[in-house]
Amino acid sequence: MSLAIELKGIEKNYPGVVANHDVDITVEKGNIHAIIGENGAGKSTLMKILYGMVKPDSGTISIFENPVTIKSPQDAIGLGIGMVHQHFMLADNATVLENIVLGSEPMKAKVVVDYAKARAHLQEIIKTYGLEINPDDLVADLGVGFRQRVEIAKVLFRGAKILILDEPTAVLVPQEVDELFKNLKVLTANGLTIIFISHKLDEVMAIADSISVMRRGTTVAELVPGKTNKKELAEYMIGGELPAPRPATTKPRDEKVLVVKDASLNDRTGRETLHSINLEIHAGEILGLAGVEGNGQDELIEMIMGLEKPTSGSVHTVGLDTNVSSLRQIRDHGVGYIPQDRQRDGLLMAAPLWENRILGHQETKPMSNGPWIDKGAAKKDSERIIEEFDVRTPSNNVMASALSGGNQQKFIVGREMSGDPKMLIAAQPTRGVDVGAQAIIWDHIIEARLKGTGVLLVSADLDELFKLSDRIAVIFRGTIVDYLDPRSTTPEQLGLAMTGEKIA
Repeated sequence: MSLAIELKGIEKNYPGVVANHDVDITVEKGNIHAIIGENGAGKSTLMKILYGMVKPDSGTISIFENPVTIKSPQDAIGLGIGMVHQHFMLADNATVLENIVLGSEPMKAKVVVDYAKARAHLQEIIKTYGLEINPDDLVADLGVGFRQRVEIAKVLFRGAKILILDEPTAVLVPQEVDELFKNLKVLTANGLTIIFISHKLDEVMAIADSISVMRRGTTVAELVPGKTNKKELAEYMIGGELPAPRPATTKPRDEKVLVVKDASLNDRTGRETLHSINLEIHAGEILGLAGVEGNGQDELIEMIMGLEKPTSGSVHTVGLDTNVSSLRQIRDHGVGYIPQDRQRDGLLMAAPLWENRILGHQETKPMSNGPWIDKGAAKKDSERIIEEFDVRTPSNNVMASALSGGNQQKFIVGREMSGDPKMLIAAQPTRGVDVGAQAIIWDHIIEARLKGTGVLLVSADLDELFKLSDRIAVIFRGTIVDYLDPRSTTPEQLGLAMTGEKIA
């Protein structure tokens, strides 16, 4: 057995937090090795250590059976380690070739980029690994799946022999996942080793040769897919049985919390981003919105929230005409909003949790006391959220930045569901969270539905759409192209609809 990676006794401590302790992982050369675990289990810290972004307090690292010290990403790249992050790091206004050589340009006479040499090297990578990308395509014109291939080609261009993939399928439709998995098999057939970080256990079971499970900062199991199952994996992750979401047992009510009629929207340059949108959501209904990212979901949410006014048509959110109503009026009238980017749009990262409880709700009870903020009420209610949503934190005085992504998400969900909103806009509510946190969030969304909240569920997770939605609307290039019944539609059919194909 030839080892590509061997981690022994890895320890990493932060003030008041043990991120990694006694972590042992071995990965065979040419294998796909999955690392799974709850949010806060220590996966991200471990990968930062392997990629040189964080220095361990103790422990040893061997790469291709040679002991190494990795002090920076440059060291990692020099050792043949490359990382593709969940959020792509590409310049939209540059070509595929320009993106790939950026920061690693082969030079001619030390003053001019040798694009001919770079192109030849890239073409060799494309041919060897079957990536099927065009060096001259503008990145802005590429779909998500092709962008991901560009990111993979980018690290291969730098000589990577070990590839770390962080949540690589988070934004892909089923057909794109299939293509990615084919590419990964070609990569490993050519001798590459892949670290595959994911929360989707069915995909881990389908693609991995071996699996490490982490819980509370340490490794608790090393498993082989053929000798385990998703239930066992989930129980190793959370240290017990996985909670099951409640079944939805009520029918939508007659009352409508959202009515969008023939609404179109132009951006600031005059380009039409939404075209003749028609949507209705009833109280006690979950409407799923499916689509490849970048097809108008963000613009639709902004229009529903009153941030953008429709160029034509009308939008009524919880009975308010968004043409004459402000975001504050709409929010105060009973609209909860879970943003897709929790750190940019959902939290003040440098503020404690109790202050983040106030965010966006500063003029509603119990946060306000007349014209004043009620700090006592904010602290008390943040404690309620921490308990009800199982937010793993020592106290409500901890800065939001100190929490793992999944615990940040659970706190936001708890905040936005406070007060039983009339309508909830949930954009990617479980992106990047583990199966335990996912089950908790799903359970609360279903509970809100049962209480009469109308939910717009915008998700790239097809399993989430099928399990939660009463109906699914499909958005493509700024317009609704289909409505599907999740009980009689397959994931493959939904994936096709998301690419603009009409289902017979």
